[in-house]
Formats: sequence, structure tokens, C-alpha cells
Amino acid sequence: MSKLVPVFRIIALLEGVSYILLLFIATPIKYFYEDPQYVKLLGMPHGILFMAYVVIAVLISAYMKWSTRTLWIVLIASILPFGTFYIDKKYLNKTSRA
Repeated sequence: MSKLVPVFRIIALLEGVSYILLLFIATPIKYFYEDPQYVKLLGMPHGILFMAYVVIAVLISAYMKWSTRTLWIVLIASILPFGTFYIDKKYLNKTSRA
């Protein structure tokens, strides 16, 4: 299970970046320039990364000894812009030093 933590950190980073690109670049282009190409391009990878983030968060929560409250914070952060970066800094960065 400890091998999933570095994978989760990478997934969290990629999920956060894909969400920011989708939210702040692709969506405005879709509505201001009527070009949905970027939303289609980024939507599927973001959805897969989001699902992977949620599944791995649940899987590693016992290994990381997260309380139910912490797990909910980690899961809710995935729907907030820049939330996954906060989770990496606050909850995951400690494990890479150990």
C-alpha cells in the first residue's frame, strides 16, 4: 500500500492540472469562441484522473491513518480548483520525507 502514495501524488498533481486547464482555459474557449474542441480533448483524461484520485484516496486512507474527516477533506479537495495541490502539501508531502 505504501507504493500507492507516490502514485497518488502524481495522480493528484495531474488531476489538479487537468482541472485547472479544463476550468480556466478550455471552458472559456468553448463559450466565448464556440469551440468545444479543448473541452473534448481535456474532459476524458480529467474524468479518468478524477476517478483514479478518488479510488486511490480511499485505498490509501487506512495506510495513511486518515480519520473519516481527513478522508472527506481529501475527497472534497478534488472538486475545488487547486485543492489537490493543498492536499499534496498538507497530507502527502510528509510521507515522501519519511
